[in-house]
Amino acid sequence: MTSMVHLLLLPLLLSIAAGTDLEEKKGPFENTELDVPEGTPVPYAIHQFQSTNPGVNNFRLSGEGREDIKISKDGWLFLDRPLDWSRDNHYILMVEALADNEVVEDPIDVTINVLDINNNAPYFNQSDYTAVVREYSRAGVAFTRVFALDRDDPETPNAHLSYSLVSQIPSKHNTLMFQIDSNTGEISTTEQGESTLRSREGIHYGRGEDRSIDALKTKFTEYCPVQNIPFEDNPFFACVERAELRRRNVDPMEDPDYTLIVRVEDLGGESETALSGNTRVHIVVQQNLWVNPGPITVKENLDESYPWLITKVQSNDPDAIYRLVQKERELQFPFKISENGEIFLTDVLDREEKDMYILVVLAVDHTGQEVDPPLEIQVLVKDVNDNKPVCENELNVFEVQEGEPVGSLIGTLLAHDEDQPGTLNSQLTYTIVSQDPSTQHDTFSIDAASGRIQSLRELQRRDQQMFYLNVRVNDAAFSEECKVVIKVIDVNNELPLFEKNDYGTHTLAEDIDVGHTVMTISASDGDDPDSGSSLIEFHISEGNDDEVFAVETDGKGVGHLVIAKPLDFEASPIFNLQIDARNPEPLMKDLEYGAESTAFVSVSLTDVDEAPEFSMDILDVTVPENTTKGSVLFTVEAKDPEGKDIRFKLDGDTRGWLEIDAATGQIKTKDKLDRETQEAFDVTVTVFEKDNPEMSSERVLSVRVLDVNDNVPKLMESQAFICMQKPEPVIIRAQDADSAPFSQPFTFTLGSGKRSPNWDLKIVDGTTAKLALIKKSTEEKTFRLPINIKDNAGMGVTHSFEVKVCNCTELGYCYMAPERSSISLGLGPTIGILVGTLGLCIIIFLVVIRSIKKGKKKAATGEEERSAMM
Repeated sequence: MTSMVHLLLLPLLLSIAAGTDLEEKKGPFENTELDVPEGTPVPYAIHQFQSTNPGVNNFRLSGEGREDIKISKDGWLFLDRPLDWSRDNHYILMVEALADNEVVEDPIDVTINVLDINNNAPYFNQSDYTAVVREYSRAGVAFTRVFALDRDDPETPNAHLSYSLVSQIPSKHNTLMFQIDSNTGEISTTEQGESTLRSREGIHYGRGEDRSIDALKTKFTEYCPVQNIPFEDNPFFACVERAELRRRNVDPMEDPDYTLIVRVEDLGGESETALSGNTRVHIVVQQNLWVNPGPITVKENLDESYPWLITKVQSNDPDAIYRLVQKERELQFPFKISENGEIFLTDVLDREEKDMYILVVLAVDHTGQEVDPPLEIQVLVKDVNDNKPVCENELNVFEVQEGEPVGSLIGTLLAHDEDQPGTLNSQLTYTIVSQDPSTQHDTFSIDAASGRIQSLRELQRRDQQMFYLNVRVNDAAFSEECKVVIKVIDVNNELPLFEKNDYGTHTLAEDIDVGHTVMTISASDGDDPDSGSSLIEFHISEGNDDEVFAVETDGKGVGHLVIAKPLDFEASPIFNLQIDARNPEPLMKDLEYGAESTAFVSVSLTDVDEAPEFSMDILDVTVPENTTKGSVLFTVEAKDPEGKDIRFKLDGDTRGWLEIDAATGQIKTKDKLDRETQEAFDVTVTVFEKDNPEMSSERVLSVRVLDVNDNVPKLMESQAFICMQKPEPVIIRAQDADSAPFSQPFTFTLGSGKRSPNWDLKIVDGTTAKLALIKKSTEEKTFRLPINIKDNAGMGVTHSFEVKVCNCTELGYCYMAPERSSISLGLGPTIGILVGTLGLCIIIFLVVIRSIKKGKKKAATGEEERSAMM
């Protein structure tokens, strides 16, 4: 059908699509993205572009898919041929609005996305598959897989494939031996297949054994020794020979053991409209001689000739090499394997040392590659009765109160046997052999199975304080005697009695030290002094709020009432204490503590003028260094126990940064803080009574100054030189007085912010940069470079860095010719040189004058001598 015919049919198509659908397909003349299903009937209206220019009377289309997509003069974009997602999934077009074939508006871009529909059936990449599976293959472990494709959009359900097993041939009793993973197509055995799949019968060969026809004749003769018929004429041998050759050269396509019909469906196989494809999988079951023989049970301490054969394994590869390793990496491994797969025990086993071994058997070829998966064989060590019972304690001591009823539990004798628990070898039996002192009738009994000892009569301490028993503990073969001591202890039938029940009133100053003994109390008990029934403990049962007092005692009836916590007259001026005397052992039945076991004491406190107290033990404040002058940093809270007026003072502020309000305790900044000068310091806050300053208390206030970004990075050196002969980069270092995060790492850039044709500046680390000369200089020259350095917070300034490019000596230092050098001194050095020169002149003048005077004096002395001689 031609495009002209389609254009003639377009009005009919638009009339069919009239209504809301048609209106939804109209839009302004602008960049548009449209979705169009594949496989639609044509002509198919896509979209109408409406231009606001009244002169537009035609549209022009260019770009991809022009043979499939057309546009009418009134702006309708339509399909001239159905779209196919598998051919192209999108088209990019350009539309121009024309007025008498002249473009009157900027062209627009139109993207058409082809929507996939499910019009492609999935298909397998093979029409037939072949596979081999071993006997006893683990259920769920894949031995092969099938693979299918779908030409539909893989991002949609149209290409979501699901695999299923249609049928299995043969299928005895409708039992499936195989299963398939619906998502991956992996095929594995079922649990039924794992246990029942069997290969065709065949001849077994050993390692390195000949597998020729002659070897087959030999094996046939071993099984059927009486044969008078030649092998060629023997129908039985011919049958065996054909079966063996068939087994060796089986072709899964021609002679499979099982054939599986596998289906693949799209839409996840969950829709009735899903499309499908099929394939066949031909499977041959191979013999699996590589079978785990475990678990193997071996008796401990077995009397055999070692090495002793315990089991054998056989690989599916007749030429396999066997290796035996231990899984637990124990020091002792009493096992080895022969070249034929026979596993031997090399020494006796002891279950008490190790009750199980795990042997890992490997089958490899001559290159060391595994030909079968490793086998883990468990060797269980069976227990024999080779250990005698052992008493837990050399001497077992039990205590029983006198007067306990018949049948009371004395205790349980503990013993153990190292043989295997839960067997007769470790089952113990208990028997009382002897008792000292002996009695006419048995005094105790013991449970033969558990070792529980019970009394057979009521015991009295006055009759007998100690009993000694010998108890035999035996298993099926051995026995041991355990010693038992039973102590009859006194029953707690006497109450502890205070020497007096009222200890009067005691007066204490409230500032008395903790640990001070207020008074001594005493009580007595009539029970046996060597038993727990006579021990006396003292407990303050009433009046001891906040546990200010405690009673210290050694248990022998004497107690000391001591101060356990600081006293406070203002909180509690008087204490009325009730003290009870008690035994740690429970009282005899129907006996209760009475008033005679209770005493009373009253403690009265006297008020003492105490120093003011701080409400906090630790004073700590953190403040930023840019805190404005006069800001309140901390308010010290304190009070006087007697309610007197207090004042505050501050000491130790060597820099004068802080001040304290004497009346309120408010600590304020008096001057600007500087972390770089001092990061942390301590000051002493003193609180004292206004009318009695000697009554005071002190606390140390720790002040930590937090850093703010108030310093910029600075150059550590502002000058450097570069040798003309061998220009090496210059290292620039910077430092910042601030701490992290307002210091390093720094950023280094040239001040212009642009890339320099002559200089290259690269950052080395957080505080260092490298400045390199790009173009080699031909003359000596001094450069002043602006280098901007910013800290980690982005704060910084531009610094001037002077670089002198010069000729260098052999040692690598700048060399300047003498005639070209000039010395320019400042005012200070010039004055110093003049003063020094003047001083030198004065010294020389004085030396000359002194020398002249000495000459004149010597001349006068000589004249006098000559006159005297004349």
